[in-house]
Amino acid sequence: SAASDVYKRQVWGRGSKNATDILMQGLEKLEYRGYDSAGIFVNGQETAAKLVKSVGRIADLRGKLGIDVSGTAGIGHTRWATHGKPTEDNAHPHTSTSGRFILVHNGVIENFVELKNEFLMNDTFKGQTDTEIAVHLIAKFAEEEGLSTLEAFKKALSLIQGSYAFALMDSEDAEVIYVAKNKSPLLIGLGEGYNMVCSDAMAMIRETSEFMEIHDKELVVLTKDNVTVMDYEGNVLSRESYTAELDLSDIGKGTYPFYMLKEIDEQPAVMRKLIATYANEDGTMKVDQDIIKGIQEADRIYIIAAGTSYHAGFGAKMMLESLTNTPVELGLASEWGYDMPLLSQKPFFIFLSQSGETADSRQVLVKVNELGLPSLTVTNVPGSTLSREATYTMLIGAGPEIAVASTKAYTGQIATLAFLAKAVGEAEGEVKAKEFDLVKELSLVAQSIEATLSEKDEIAAIVADLLPTTRNAFYIGRKQDYYVAMEASLKLKEISYIQCEGFAAGELKHGTISLIEKGTPVLALISNNVEVAAHTRGNVMETVARGASAITIVEEGVAREDDTIVVNQVHPYLSAISMVIPTQLIAYYASMQRGLDVDKPRNLAKAVTVE
Repeated sequence: SAASDVYKRQVWGRGSKNATDILMQGLEKLEYRGYDSAGIFVNGQETAAKLVKSVGRIADLRGKLGIDVSGTAGIGHTRWATHGKPTEDNAHPHTSTSGRFILVHNGVIENFVELKNEFLMNDTFKGQTDTEIAVHLIAKFAEEEGLSTLEAFKKALSLIQGSYAFALMDSEDAEVIYVAKNKSPLLIGLGEGYNMVCSDAMAMIRETSEFMEIHDKELVVLTKDNVTVMDYEGNVLSRESYTAELDLSDIGKGTYPFYMLKEIDEQPAVMRKLIATYANEDGTMKVDQDIIKGIQEADRIYIIAAGTSYHAGFGAKMMLESLTNTPVELGLASEWGYDMPLLSQKPFFIFLSQSGETADSRQVLVKVNELGLPSLTVTNVPGSTLSREATYTMLIGAGPEIAVASTKAYTGQIATLAFLAKAVGEAEGEVKAKEFDLVKELSLVAQSIEATLSEKDEIAAIVADLLPTTRNAFYIGRKQDYYVAMEASLKLKEISYIQCEGFAAGELKHGTISLIEKGTPVLALISNNVEVAAHTRGNVMETVARGASAITIVEEGVAREDDTIVVNQVHPYLSAISMVIPTQLIAYYASMQRGLDVDKPRNLAKAVTVE
């Protein structure tokens, strides 16, 4: 397939309100997902059509808007480039040569080069994006073949291969927005006297809480008073709406300098909210009996995820296996989407995703559904694609996570899986599950997190001393600590740009210790396992002997006076939650002290909705 164009977010509106204001407010809510360029197009029966684009943040776009940029219909977009540099020519919306057609797009058109060569060899293009090919193709069918805008759009859709969420406007008709979707998230927002379409409910929640989902290979014709959903053959489809459970007040960062710090601080509350959600007052579990039965009938649990969620799966693996007496296998979604291994006889799939929109995970879920296998999505976003398409859903309920670097979703995923593991184990009669007082133990985890958060100044000082200018660093650990090291290293490198790797401590001497030089930071994680703790300390000494600058993050049960950071002891099943907290703060302060944008690291976006 052809190279990816961009990953981005978009919001479109049509109605009696000021479209410019709604578009800009929506794009600001979505900027954390893509932020190297942006643009809007607005039109109206009594106003002239205006297209404004800018490189940089939404604030740069807002600075270019004049009072004449107004209308009752419009489309907007914020971009994160992977193909085609961040320039105004590559920014969305894109236009046809005549300027009549305007298009925004999420996703990847895999055959855009072939379409260009077959249909558009004589066209001149301003940029290098696949989206510009699409809008030129629509214009060709409308202007040269005399098709209506709807028919031209449908013909283009019949030729386009790949993932997309399109919104199309015809500047000669300010009354209509045309929308189509395949493999990229998209929602319709329903209002009184206006309607909207967006890739994320968060950008529309200020205007409406009533939404209608759009399925793959569906086309929507949107006006201020009507929403018509149809398949690509033109058959009109019936679709019920639903009310989103989002609180606009949760989105702001208040007095915090960055969302990431706010979200780190929210983790004790997330633990307590999960207790209220999944435990009764008598300590019994409130987990869907169908989910419990599904796992009881399985001979293997497959956890599919990407990035931080993948690490969360590892953090819960030992607990799940121990309490359910069922083997657990982890799968990287981006690999399993193309190379699913031989499965067991009775598999049960668990998909972990903060956003519920991760394209790689959805690709696997589509295959799982084709095989007729049961699945559970554990996500932070109700009504998300993975939630809708899986057999079951368990919600984390952590509230919107805005910072690109995930924190509370990671700990929330592990905690949610703890409730699932205990519920299944109790149903199976496992003694270990019955003896595991999850409500008590998770309450202790919340207290442990709060204790660590009270030491922010000390951790900031450690970071200033250890990581002021370093280019490389290592996290090491054994057993659960190794999994935490994987997540800790990801946090550090994704927001501070320090090249960091998480290693199983015992593997250092099998090659990696050759990278240790004088002053190389080594951060060792040591939770409460006496035998493993002793081995990890030995590995730390090996690195120190070769010049490393080491710090230790240790649970109090195995702590010594000279340890750098001491964490409250918690149940071993849950140590992956409490042990990760200081590493989140280390990453935060390393980024902040380097003067970087903690919430919006370069080259990254919050939810990866294209492959």
